[in-house]
Amino acid sequence: MRNQLALVLLILASAATHGLSQTGSPRFSVSFPVERSAKPLDGRVLLLLSNNDSEEPRMQIDDSPRSQMVFGVTVDGLKPGEAVTVDDAAAGYPIRSLKDVPAGDYTVQAVLNVYETFHRSDGKTIKLAPDRGEGQHWNLAPGNLFCSPRKVHVGPGSKVAILLDRVIPPIPDEPDTPYVRHLKIKSALLSKFWGRPVYLSAVVLVPEGFDTHPNARYPLAIFHDHFVSGFDDFRTTPPDPNLKPNYSERFHLAGYNRIQQQEAYKTYEQWISPGFPRILVAKLQHANPFYDDSYAVNSANLGPYGDAIETELIPAIEKQFRAIGQGWARFLYGGSTGGWESLAAQVFYPDHYNGAFVACPDPVDFRAYGNIDLYKQDNAFYLQGANKQVEQPAMRDYLGHTLITVRDNLAYEAALGDHGRSGEQYDIWQAVYGPVGADGYPQSIFDKTTGVIDHQVANYWLDHFDLRAKLEREWPAIGPKLQGKLHIYVGSDDTYFLNDAVYLLEDFLKTTGTAPGSVPYDGEVQYGPRAEHCWNGDPTLPNAYSRLHYNTMYLPKIMERIAATAPAGADTTSWRY
Repeated sequence: MRNQLALVLLILASAATHGLSQTGSPRFSVSFPVERSAKPLDGRVLLLLSNNDSEEPRMQIDDSPRSQMVFGVTVDGLKPGEAVTVDDAAAGYPIRSLKDVPAGDYTVQAVLNVYETFHRSDGKTIKLAPDRGEGQHWNLAPGNLFCSPRKVHVGPGSKVAILLDRVIPPIPDEPDTPYVRHLKIKSALLSKFWGRPVYLSAVVLVPEGFDTHPNARYPLAIFHDHFVSGFDDFRTTPPDPNLKPNYSERFHLAGYNRIQQQEAYKTYEQWISPGFPRILVAKLQHANPFYDDSYAVNSANLGPYGDAIETELIPAIEKQFRAIGQGWARFLYGGSTGGWESLAAQVFYPDHYNGAFVACPDPVDFRAYGNIDLYKQDNAFYLQGANKQVEQPAMRDYLGHTLITVRDNLAYEAALGDHGRSGEQYDIWQAVYGPVGADGYPQSIFDKTTGVIDHQVANYWLDHFDLRAKLEREWPAIGPKLQGKLHIYVGSDDTYFLNDAVYLLEDFLKTTGTAPGSVPYDGEVQYGPRAEHCWNGDPTLPNAYSRLHYNTMYLPKIMERIAATAPAGADTTSWRY
């Protein structure tokens, strides 16, 4: 017996020497030192693995086929020096579980996306990542803890300890320039809802001669966009001749960064040219704990952003920058999220604006929520056939190749955050459009694991934020206020299938004016043949160029609208110089 035991021990020792005793899944322990925080922290620990050394792993996580790996775990009250384990239980993307990561050497990095506690006026207490000036990007958010990347071996039984010994620094404010100015206000409405001070801000492009014509008052265009710090499409200096050209995968163009600089400088030359319409353009900043903007409407989960923008921020812009300040002299434009916001603001506040130029809007009819019919389908992941299930795409390239499925897109968001806290697209849609759940977080429109659609929640969406449905229900009342104001543009091959919802919206708009007493919408819906996201209505240029001209391309139509609708005695001259 003693000899047999010795033999067993010898075999085990030999196996350990050769690494054969390593069993089980990889395990990572993540902690932070007291020097980084003396108090416990809440948040989402994101473990990042990469086999690409071109940049830090935290810069390589997205919803494209190029994405490296992320595994997420939520922590509540994690104390300094205390470790959280990231293992099989962590939600992963694009590989779902650490146990399925192929054995090998990887660059590892970890980030703690720090949450704060909000005591909202609706009685709900929730933990979220506040925006800290970066536009809800966890990999750039000031105050988030992280570590330097390092090489590790990942395999069965491997164990790696990670110390979050670095912190992302604050982002400095952008300075004003002769043409780009900034404004920031505290919102009373939003501060009351969120139980703490909440600020709204704007980046304003002022016209040539703004400072030398103090008596001029200007029309205002609201350019709805994502969170931005300036006007990247406006450049007062010629293109940099030493700029190293890059290649745009999206537009299949070499040197696209040079093209962007060239077109931005052309916009500046046009902007200052004699006879060019003098107008204010404002990009609104309303990043929040769920996303990089609020969708510019009132919602149960985000609060009264619509009213705050309309009654607090825009009046402040108009006062400081001498806008005319009347509905006939206000316009909207934007693409994608900004396209939806432009249409929604025009529809929810029909008297506030004189026209919306809506490019590639997020779904405006939830019968085409991308590829999903939220009202008739039971599952978001697949189309149910007679004898099979067909996996549904969420994104495609210009040739129609699927880049990510709905199932994978939701796994991506689930890895970044639970309870709708990913800061990504599907999560903000359900936060804006949906009701508050019993736990205080947005009630899910579908299960991220199974894809099952909650039709009770879908009906809430239908009643509150399906823009086609709202227009159809309320056209007798709001149609006369919208006549001639709706201009909608989308590529027929939109990357996110957004053209499908526009088709359905157009089907309704074509019926306006046909019933007794109904007014026609008298606008336009245009499609860009073979154009992907985000075609914005210029049939003379490829989308790669037209998307760089938002601040000038709609101005001729705006000027026509002003000429046709300005009330008698209105100021149509002080800003024409």
